[in-house]
Amino acid sequence: MPQMTLDDLRRLLIECAGETDDDSLSGDILDKDFTSLGYDSLAMLETAARITADYGVPVPDERIPELTTPRAVLDLVNAAASPSS
Repeated sequence: MPQMTLDDLRRLLIECAGETDDDSLSGDILDKDFTSLGYDSLAMLETAARITADYGVPVPDERIPELTTPRAVLDLVNAAASPSS
């Protein structure tokens, strides 16, 4: 299974919740909080559903509050998508 990149996550965020009014998704956003990027819990629920559909990685609703940054989402998805050693 392919690894999810930051660009993949940006695309999903825009598709699921739309673009924010400013250019908040550009640049190095790995450690920026989703709320500061303009995405709320509803946007993250929709994004989690798309991650499950597109990447086959289940993101339980109870985990979403822990996934506060793009890095946290990428770590979760890519760890689950990596074959076990």
